[in-house]
Amino acid sequence: MSSAHVYVRLHKGQSIDDISEGLLEDCAQLVKANSIQGNKVNNIDVVYTPWFNLKKTPSMDVGQVGFHNPKIVRTVKVEKRINEIVNRLNKTKVERKPDLKAEKEAVNAAERAERKVQLRDKKRREEMERLEREKQAEIRSYKGLMVSEKMTSNKQIAAANKSLQELEEDFM
Repeated sequence: MSSAHVYVRLHKGQSIDDISEGLLEDCAQLVKANSIQGNKVNNIDVVYTPWFNLKKTPSMDVGQVGFHNPKIVRTVKVEKRINEIVNRLNKTKVERKPDLKAEKEAVNAAERAERKVQLRDKKRREEMERLEREKQAEIRSYKGLMVSEKMTSNKQIAAANKSLQELEEDFM
């Protein structure tokens, strides 16, 4: 049946399965109340799906939509119109003409900024991990053992005027 379309903006990370029963009931009542045919009939199914699943082709009538993937389409049963819900929603109704392009650009800018911060944090963590790996590799390596400044030759020992017995005692 032809009906009104209700759009719900979910929070980031939220899916259609996370929509509360109360909100779903409110939206379904709005659809039923604003449908020419559905308002007169009881026991109707209201269909809902994510926006990206909506499919519109040129051959469709005005307001008619289809679905790309029927597996992510959900339905909710509305037995009858509940005037208390519809009246409550109509009292809080606010009509505005949003600048959808500006809103989308603002959301995209915020997402880009968040991705930039995440990328910067990731690079910082990777750099810290790389430095830690290099430090651990340096500790495990033998580079520091064979340094020429720490070595002494037999000539240097002989020049120190130590006797053979003193050298043996130092060694032991």
